[in-house]
Amino acid sequence: MKKPKLIVITGPTASGKSALAVEVASRLDTGVISADSRQVYKGIPVVTAVPTQEERRGVAHHLLEVLPLDSYYSASEFERDALAVSEGLFERNGVAVVCGGSMMYVDALCNGIDELPTVPEETRTSLMESWRENGDAWLLSELESLDPEHFRRVDQKNMKRVFHAVEVSIAAGRPYSSMLTGGVKKRDFEVIKICLDGDRQELFGRINRRVEYMMARGLEEEARSVYPLRHLNSLNTVGLKEMFLWFDGIFTKEEAVAKIQKNTRVYAKKQLTWYKRDEALTRMDFSDGVIANAGRILDMLVL
Repeated sequence: MKKPKLIVITGPTASGKSALAVEVASRLDTGVISADSRQVYKGIPVVTAVPTQEERRGVAHHLLEVLPLDSYYSASEFERDALAVSEGLFERNGVAVVCGGSMMYVDALCNGIDELPTVPEETRTSLMESWRENGDAWLLSELESLDPEHFRRVDQKNMKRVFHAVEVSIAAGRPYSSMLTGGVKKRDFEVIKICLDGDRQELFGRINRRVEYMMARGLEEEARSVYPLRHLNSLNTVGLKEMFLWFDGIFTKEEAVAKIQKNTRVYAKKQLTWYKRDEALTRMDFSDGVIANAGRILDMLVL
């Protein structure tokens, strides 16, 4: 019996993942599972580039805009939810499409993630309150004390990951790094991973134009609507951080837009560095277009 197939379409921001995923899913009569750590939240569709109903073309999208902004969500929770959704799609016709550039989410679904203790809600709430009161430097010092090994390895600018390591260390009573095995879980489906890539300058041009499009779609209004909640982790993202600094009088509007473009380009570079480590990726040039790349993906399937 043939295994179901999970088609993962990833790549740097603005590379055209969503359009390609919709085209492939439409041809295969299946749905799209979002693997985006920000699109999972409600209320910020412009800054997170959530596909519009028109762009979805009637294709069902899952794990998209399902959580309130104050909800906590992790790669392990995504693994659980995405596996449940994919199982339903597999029962339909043996194939599912995943689309997103959140690298840890994609890895969690394809390779599994280490089993970690459930963090009690009171522990998480208490830690979150202390973080808000004492700031990022305090949280980093907590990680250094609880798990010096992970403190040396973690991206110390990614406070969500720092927070996660601290809360798990507290809940488990031992260092977070001691629970990381790096093992790969066996999956009951075949994974086909596609990475959209292409000329770096063309990608940067796409990013710059996307930011301009976001402004035209109402990024300012969206950012002002969530500004009172700016302390939430879900809003700690490129596009909103720069808008908030404009509202605070630190940037002009023009400077904020330029910063969003620059910081998005920096994020895209980080994504590309991550993808270089994954030998399972089949690379496709985004400049070849949606139709051509969708055809190549379908040619890879033996359904």
